[in-house]
Amino acid sequence: MMTLRFVERLRDLVDGVEVILSDIWGVVHNGLESFPEACEALHTYRSRGGTVILITNAPRPADSVQRQLQKLGVADDTYDAIVTSGDLTRHYVAGHPGRKVFWLGPERDSSIYHGLDPVLSPLAEADYIVCTGLLDDETESAEDYRPMMRQALERKLPLICANPDIVVERGDRLIYCAGAIAELYRELGGEVIFYGKPHRPIYERAIGLAAEHGGHAIKLDRVLAIGDSVRTDLAGAHGFGIDCLFVTRGIHSEEFEGVDQFDPASVKELFGHPPRALTRELRW
Repeated sequence: MMTLRFVERLRDLVDGVEVILSDIWGVVHNGLESFPEACEALHTYRSRGGTVILITNAPRPADSVQRQLQKLGVADDTYDAIVTSGDLTRHYVAGHPGRKVFWLGPERDSSIYHGLDPVLSPLAEADYIVCTGLLDDETESAEDYRPMMRQALERKLPLICANPDIVVERGDRLIYCAGAIAELYRELGGEVIFYGKPHRPIYERAIGLAAEHGGHAIKLDRVLAIGDSVRTDLAGAHGFGIDCLFVTRGIHSEEFEGVDQFDPASVKELFGHPPRALTRELRW
């Protein structure tokens, strides 16, 4: 039998850890309310000299995410900086001036374009697509967009995915995200450019900010990622070469209910590459 390490508290893992890259949604809050013990854990880690970079697939700029965190009761001193997939998507849009953009996403994500003055256009006239999410994620799934994606494929439009997450928690429900549409488009044969976890650019940006904060280069063996998604958080950490603390109360909670050990086949099936440790929820 292969027993994965379960830990009750973050303090059991952070000896020698200089930087934490923490997911937000599912670790710090669930979209409706913050998790006070998780916020306290990150704050305590910072108070002892550690650096916390929040790393999220939110399709909005960091300052917009910060305002959302404040509304949910997450204090600014919980972290040192925020890196979002929305910021990286903004760089792409800024780097393609004059190109026509078909934006697929809800109005609440409009801050992704603030200061960019993009040329928004209908799908039939667009040069590329920016997908920040479903228009109505309360009632829709990616399948509702299959006809639209077929039209995009006919025009060979690249799709820029500003949130690679497939689903995210909203309270006690799972809501589809932009990644679900992007994966559908890719399955149909479309070109997709993903920004956010598990892809390297968001980790490189986060490590860069941590180095700026600390005033020196960061060694990856002194970095710990925290997240609740196998597909994004765990795979991204492994691909970047850093350890991961996996939070089981998030989107995979049903799979881990009452489990304290796995056989090797189950470990490979669930994780691919096992995390450094598992924890039910983040606490100091």
